[in-house]
Amino acid sequence: MQPTTAFASELTWPDYDAAVRDGKTPILIPIGAMEQHGHHMPLHVDVLLPTEFARRVALEVGALVAPPFTYGYKSHQKSGGGNHLPGTTSLDGATLVAALKDVVKEFARHGVRKICLVNGHYENSWFIVEGIDLALRELRWDGVTDLKVVVLSYWDFVHEEAIARLYPDGFPGWAVEHGGVLETSLMLALHPQFVQLDRAVDHKPATFPPYDVYPVKPEWTPPSGTLSSPKAASVEKGHILLDVCTRGIVAALRAEFD
Repeated sequence: MQPTTAFASELTWPDYDAAVRDGKTPILIPIGAMEQHGHHMPLHVDVLLPTEFARRVALEVGALVAPPFTYGYKSHQKSGGGNHLPGTTSLDGATLVAALKDVVKEFARHGVRKICLVNGHYENSWFIVEGIDLALRELRWDGVTDLKVVVLSYWDFVHEEAIARLYPDGFPGWAVEHGGVLETSLMLALHPQFVQLDRAVDHKPATFPPYDVYPVKPEWTPPSGTLSSPKAASVEKGHILLDVCTRGIVAALRAEFD
């Protein structure tokens, strides 16, 4: 039976089994975080965005979307404002690695041989790699050697032409885009009910010294929690990002999985 939904968890087990047991259907795993996103957006931005990209891509490539990881690694001050801010609820690296390793191994047990991690939270990046590496090692011990895993972050598909359209007054850099134009524009296009742009704090991009201090110095993070101003965000920019990133991810998965 052909699945009628992009979400694996919405299928009955016989329909899920029929879809994945031969290894041909990719599984996309969104991986996000519960993290503050300023005064104007909710705590689950990093879950909503990769989940929607995964859904759109799954419909294009004949994949299924797994339930997302809703907690991620600790927010870093220079990329997410810092783990000290209210609402941000994070996992230790070892916890995230262990959970991801188990989930990858479980999908392999079901018969899945193509997995894509769709990341929506920068700080997850190296823990994703570690979880996959450990899963592949343990699967090899069990004789499973044909699992392929693609890891990507949706923002990496925003090319220079799109950046020029999104930031006509100059691009501040991905490092300070937390809660800024990119995420806010995507949320305006996808989940406008969760965006209160009138509450957004307009400020210059954050600047940091070329080193880190622990415990963090809260005064380094702008009081808003965002690292650049979201005031230039718009629905139109959100649709540019949706198109560019979705097409880029689809092309990547067709190249790697087909």
